[in-house]
Amino acid sequence: MRKVLVLSLVVAVGGIAAFSQQVLHVYTALDVDEARIYIEAFEAAHPEIDVEWVRLSAGELLARLRAEAGNPQASLWFGGPSDTFIVAKMDGLLAPYTESLGWQYLPDKFKDPDGYWVGIYLGFIGFVSNTDFLAAHGIEPPRSWEDLLRPEFEGELSMAFPYTSGTGYTRLATLVFLLGEEEALEFERRIAEHIHHFTKSGSACVTEVGLGEVAAGVAFAHDILAKGVAKGYPVTLSFPEEGTGYEVGGLALIAGGPELELAKVFYDWLLSAEAQSLFKHWYRLPLNPEAELAEGLVTADQLALVDYDALWAAQNRDRLVELWREVTGF
Repeated sequence: MRKVLVLSLVVAVGGIAAFSQQVLHVYTALDVDEARIYIEAFEAAHPEIDVEWVRLSAGELLARLRAEAGNPQASLWFGGPSDTFIVAKMDGLLAPYTESLGWQYLPDKFKDPDGYWVGIYLGFIGFVSNTDFLAAHGIEPPRSWEDLLRPEFEGELSMAFPYTSGTGYTRLATLVFLLGEEEALEFERRIAEHIHHFTKSGSACVTEVGLGEVAAGVAFAHDILAKGVAKGYPVTLSFPEEGTGYEVGGLALIAGGPELELAKVFYDWLLSAEAQSLFKHWYRLPLNPEAELAEGLVTADQLALVDYDALWAAQNRDRLVELWREVTGF
């Protein structure tokens, strides 16, 4: 009997050891509650892989990858605008993967030509406003960038820093493409004088507006719908009629990551229709054409979009962020 018990213990310990080797370390820029949906679904589909993950805003993730370049602590990164991924590629922080199934259906504009990242969704910059505030002040939701500078919104705005948040940088780059660099920075200077506070996270303002802590903010439409409207907060979504910006949300392998073969399994799964159908829970627009869509989803044909050049935005990111900090004092 003792031999059986000892043998059982050896088998059990060996099984634990074997399973513990199948750990995949992941970084994501998605909201914690959203990322958990996809990671738990992946683990259910692949019980042999345990995902350990960290959530940071896209700008913070880029800073971490730069700091860890000599000793990467994760193997895969998903979520956040493609211009941040392009910067990471230029810095030598990503590994190419051209054998992924996403290569089969993604148009060239939604993937890196050398395979260093692929797109998984589209997101559009919008305005979130507290409907109780609007009613109390007898005003309509903002429908232009200038509307954010109404006297009623003074000290009542919240949005993200462009150096910590991909959402924040997409806002800044959008204004540059719409207005030109000088006018965009002047607009942001005026916003900084008008604002209640800036946030590290791009979606944080949605909850703040919903709770009535501020009156309005700038975020991606999917975050406004998922974290605001769908949760029953008194908020509404609107867009600048003169033009808004968008992101191609990215997915990439991290150069030198410790579990790149496991990362490829996650990578392939996240490009599948099964995985991207889960985006409907967060009102994201998936790039897999066979994925299911959420009701009320915002699509590109409903909006006036700026000519958003993600490569230019990536190449000029550090410079624009530094100029923004000089102009705004933040």
